[in-house]
Amino acid sequence: MVKTKEFKFNEARAKGTDRSSKPTVMKKFPLKHHTANSTNTTAYIQILGVGMDTHDTMPSILLFFDRQRFIFNAGEGLQRFCAEHKIKLSKIDHICLSRVCSETVGGLPGLLLTLAGMGDGVPVNIWGPSNLNLLVDAMKCFIPHHSMVHTNLVSHTGPLQIDSSAAVASKFKDVKISAILLQPNGVEGSDVKPSDVSVIYVCELHEIKGKFYKEKADALGITVKTKYKELTQGKSVKSDLLDITVHPNDVMGAPVPGPIVIIVDCPTSSHALELISTQSLTDYYSDSSNQSQSGKIVNCVIHLGPASVVNSSHYKKWMKNFSSAQHVRAGHVMNEVQNPILKSSARITAQLNYLCPHLFPPMSSSIQHPSSTASDFNFLCEDPTSKLCDGIFAENLLKFILRPHAHLGLDRSNIPSPLAASAVIDELLLESPDIADAAQHVSQLWQKPAETKECAISIQDSKVMTDKPILDENSVPSCLENIRRDDLEVTFLGTGSSQPSKYRNVTAIYFNLFSNGSLLLDCGEGTLAQLKRRYGMEGAESAVRNLACIWISHIHADHHVGLVRVLTLRRDLLKGVSHDPLIVLGPSQLKRFLDAYQRLEDLDMQFLDNKATTLFSWETFELDNESNKNNELVIERDEDVKNGNLTSCRESCSQGSSKRLKISVPVAKIETFALLNRLKKVLNEAGIERLISFPVVHCPESFGVVLKAADRINSIGKAIPGWKVVYSGDTRPCSEMIEASQGATFLIHEATFEDGMAGEAIAKNHSTTKEAIEVGNLAAAYRVILTHFSQRYPKIPVLDEISMHKTCIAFDLMTINLADLHVLPKLIPYLKLLFRTEMLIDNSDDHVEEAGL
Repeated sequence: MVKTKEFKFNEARAKGTDRSSKPTVMKKFPLKHHTANSTNTTAYIQILGVGMDTHDTMPSILLFFDRQRFIFNAGEGLQRFCAEHKIKLSKIDHICLSRVCSETVGGLPGLLLTLAGMGDGVPVNIWGPSNLNLLVDAMKCFIPHHSMVHTNLVSHTGPLQIDSSAAVASKFKDVKISAILLQPNGVEGSDVKPSDVSVIYVCELHEIKGKFYKEKADALGITVKTKYKELTQGKSVKSDLLDITVHPNDVMGAPVPGPIVIIVDCPTSSHALELISTQSLTDYYSDSSNQSQSGKIVNCVIHLGPASVVNSSHYKKWMKNFSSAQHVRAGHVMNEVQNPILKSSARITAQLNYLCPHLFPPMSSSIQHPSSTASDFNFLCEDPTSKLCDGIFAENLLKFILRPHAHLGLDRSNIPSPLAASAVIDELLLESPDIADAAQHVSQLWQKPAETKECAISIQDSKVMTDKPILDENSVPSCLENIRRDDLEVTFLGTGSSQPSKYRNVTAIYFNLFSNGSLLLDCGEGTLAQLKRRYGMEGAESAVRNLACIWISHIHADHHVGLVRVLTLRRDLLKGVSHDPLIVLGPSQLKRFLDAYQRLEDLDMQFLDNKATTLFSWETFELDNESNKNNELVIERDEDVKNGNLTSCRESCSQGSSKRLKISVPVAKIETFALLNRLKKVLNEAGIERLISFPVVHCPESFGVVLKAADRINSIGKAIPGWKVVYSGDTRPCSEMIEASQGATFLIHEATFEDGMAGEAIAKNHSTTKEAIEVGNLAAAYRVILTHFSQRYPKIPVLDEISMHKTCIAFDLMTINLADLHVLPKLIPYLKLLFRTEMLIDNSDDHVEEAGL
């Protein structure tokens, strides 16, 4: 059933994430089932992360026992959902995958990194079809942790088994789980692709022993108390008073059969046809003679398939075989629900929207799901006596109680209540009535100067008076002269570091160029879901469809793990439409990951190394285009601190500097030249004159990027210079960063730590808020937008009153239009007012230890 192979992950700290520097060893072990009776007092199965608000990933299923945890599928957003609802992931023993694709495993890399970072040495077993190997091979590129992960390939129908000789492997203490392989109907043998195989999981809890009747034991002459225990353990004993043998069934009541749950992932109609004919589940059918003999009664069936399959006539007929079961429909089709699953983030978004709707639009109300209602289950009610009429749509945190037996059945007590933005604002104004005045003052910032009424508000934290001019309006850069609102809009899809939290997702920045297309800078886990929260289903799909390229700063997981979901969606959206593969720019390690993953499923992309887009690379490319000479390009990067306007940043830059580094990129290769030519064309069509990557000081092959728009001509024929945006990626302050940012229209700079944590920032090659602001000042950037905050600052980072005349703080789903740049610094006092009562570090549930960050 299971193939065995051992391999080790690379030790290089830079390859995986910010969260560790130790190597990971992944092993494959055959497993054997443990048959001991369960002593659990609590057991249930629970729905996690049903995509009611984003419809972007398959939900996960938690099988909970007192001593063990099982997760079925790990889509993107699983960690963030669990953080929101205080579900501890530390005790997960097994992760079972119904299929291996971006929809089911998008959250697995981050989950493994988090479990490894906990450092308790407990191994995690991952189960899935044979293409699980391909996923593991791909993840080796960026998961360097020391934890042990055992991968188990399910190659045929039967129980999941743990090898007793593998002492480090955790055993099935509480449940027997069997796998049933499901493949498309009519496809045989070698024609079956690994990606076509789905796994059905049957979870059978151990039976509960019958009650021990002491009075019966007494009547049969049992006086030695130790014999009571032997009888309850199934052993026969000799009577102490009578010349008879007492058997367990003489003093024990009938055992109670253990509950059974079946998790069915039937992705296509072809799979459904195969499901109907499979013999592996017949013993569990309600009218099965084998079932009556064995006492096996299925209590719950969870359906993960899409509506197009579940609503089909043959699938409906098959479901009726489980007339005693509660059917839970957890696939993508559900009622249209305006109830966010990440309520903490949605609450902050609503508050920010009330304060400043220009920069903080409401979460999209246009998220539509395929039309469906509870009546969709009416097909189950053709037989009035059928209990299938109880079939329901899954809801987040819906439970089916398995233990104690007296409570067997559905439990809705943990389903989150609806969250309305109006209720959030009512609560806010009740606690802080002055926010209403603040919102009025903020709205006046968008009025013309002559229309703006003088207003003053005392900000308790900063004591900044907003009636005092914060910036000289005459200092607005020429590139913003008569700027149009359909030129550039930047949305921060994630502003946190390390791993997703309740309040901030990990890094991703969306550049909306309107009719010219769009770009993504970095793409952490959950990027697609954030796009859907901001723009709705159709808007997000349009954004993905119109991407010109995606640029990734470095290989750490919080900057690229969401890439696969975006690429696979674009692939599906453009299927059957003539198009070119999407260009993905990133460090060379990212190419290894993408190449390995493409063996699992097509990503419809072409990779270009960031080194090929440095300034010197572009210059050489242009020269070679002109001279038609193909020479290998050698870029020399001088990281010595340059003389000039470094002032207070000199020390920081020198701390981040290193010896001269030579980076070689074979731009002479025909394919590289061809891709550079296509990139240049794609960028020009998007109105981007230049995309220039430059090395920064973080981990090996870390980059920042400059985006320079083409010049434009105004209504009177005057040439207006194009805007310039610089993004730092993750970095220490360095001379390259300052040089690249010279005269930037705005600089997006990481500010992971507060000023008092400079030592930690230096140790982990990040920047403090003060250092980030100083980089912007030294580069004469018009605006500095701070992002990539440590998750120890759950809502707002610590800010001192330093150089705030050009600075703004980024929040998730914040949208900044070029035309609004002049307003940004004026918002700081109001943001402080909004969060003045918030604790700096949230309590233990929200605090994140960024080991190795």
